Amino acid sequence: MNVLKEKYQNEVVPALMKEFSLANVMQVPKLEKIVLNIGLGEALDNPKAMDAAVADIMSITGQKPVITKAKKSIANFKLREGRLIGAKVTLRGEKMWAFIDRLINIALPRLRDFRGVSGDSFDGRGNYTLGLQEQLIFPEIEYDKIDKVRGMEITIVTSAPNDEQSLAMLSMLGMPFRKV
Repeated sequence: MNVLKEKYQNEVVPALMKEFSLANVMQVPKLEKIVLNIGLGEALDNPKAMDAAVADIMSITGQKPVITKAKKSIANFKLREGRLIGAKVTLRGEKMWAFIDRLINIALPRLRDFRGVSGDSFDGRGNYTLGLQEQLIFPEIEYDKIDKVRGMEITIVTSAPNDEQSLAMLSMLGMPFRKV
């Protein structure tokens, strides 16, 4: 079992039950899924960019991404409906726990001038979205083999009813939130 998942079950669940005075273990917020998304507007001009982004996501997550297509045509962006414009992966179960463990303990501390992640990126329903500017912070990516530095969004979906419980759970798991 993953170390972070063990910590969640043995330490975080009892602490959250006590802090929010929850009567049932099933009321305790938990991680449901993690979604990684890379938007590739450059894929309209350079089709090889899609292959490189897919390879990056695959090496980071260990799972093949889904290629996303444009839903509508937008003339200002020279975009046609059905064109390939992104890639996303949804992680659940053991892969999700392994990924969040690597994100918190290995990848985030590798950011330049890292002082913590913002606590303002919750959506009101307990979900947290984190934007990264480069994929190089993950040790699985080899610096010499990338063609371009790309950013990505990481959305952590929780079962928490509000942002307060989600923030408490993620903080107890070790997510380094910035002190205000």
